[in-house]
Amino acid sequence: MNPLVHWEIPSTNLAKSTAFYRKLFGWKMKAWGKDYVMFDIADSVGGGITKVKKVPKPCIGVYVGVEDITAALARAQKLGGRAKLPKTPIGRGLGYTGAFLDPCGCMIGLWSKR
Repeated sequence: MNPLVHWEIPSTNLAKSTAFYRKLFGWKMKAWGKDYVMFDIADSVGGGITKVKKVPKPCIGVYVGVEDITAALARAQKLGGRAKLPKTPIGRGLGYTGAFLDPCGCMIGLWSKR
């Protein structure tokens, strides 16, 4: 079974969103560069708030953990999806990401340590 490993909230005002979610839910926030804030949620899957010029629709991004991003992207394409982002290093030892569009155009992110 592939678990949900990360999710993202886009924001046009990173400081305002960070303060909002910290106060609303008590999430622990940590800046990760000038345009990204990671958050931890006790006993749950954490995520990030990412700076954007315009909030997309839908606005929440999810990432599913897989063993092999390249193989998962190929499998998604075989099943009628389209690759959106090839295997890409995240940096800081956090592994790799990739993404695909499902047959209806919904983007799903992938994550792998290797």
